[in-house]
Amino acid sequence: MTIRIAIADDSLLVREGIVHVLEPVPEIEIVSVSGNLDELLGAIEEHDPDVVLTDIRMPPSFGMEGISVANRLHASRPETGVIVLSQYADPQYALSLLEHGSARRGYLLKEKLGNRSDLVDAIEQVAAGGSVIDPTVVEVLVDDRRHGEESPLNRLTRREFEVLAEVASGKSNAAIAATLNISKRAVERHIGAIFAKLELSDEGEASRRVKAALAFLADYGQPVPGS
Repeated sequence: MTIRIAIADDSLLVREGIVHVLEPVPEIEIVSVSGNLDELLGAIEEHDPDVVLTDIRMPPSFGMEGISVANRLHASRPETGVIVLSQYADPQYALSLLEHGSARRGYLLKEKLGNRSDLVDAIEQVAAGGSVIDPTVVEVLVDDRRHGEESPLNRLTRREFEVLAEVASGKSNAAIAATLNISKRAVERHIGAIFAKLELSDEGEASRRVKAALAFLADYGQPVPGS
């Protein structure tokens, strides 16, 4: 199936860059390109895209328009995916995006947009109902979280740490297995151990476990003083 995309960014260069990356992809159709929030909202009403690819900050206020769009669509068009594009590897932005649910939501850093394969994979995953969080955001959380001597993350083995980071970034068990060069059954065992040690619910829906893992890491996002 073709995935219909609405693009929004206040920078002409970024808009043209995204179009250049996605236009040759046969399974993606770009239905609109917008430069501000009002244009994007109008394009969504007119074209009903499958996925919205939007800057986090846009005119008129340059606040968090991208997350605002995601929140609106959660209520009015829950089947529409939203991928927020940002220059900031700030976990709190990602958590704000996931506040009303992580299904069909993604948070990517703009510096990675030139990688066609990764961008298309993210779009396909979000369109299918999953979640995608830029690995750099997850790395910030994991690095900070590990500093505390009393951190529950210290209960995890090195391999479990690696698996947790992949879970929080939104990868499926199969994708994690391929990335870490282990079996899918091994991934399932590691995830069960991780969620047990961290006292998190190992929910079956991938997007929910992404939110749980990311929220856990963010709860302890600051290193212990003196560590």
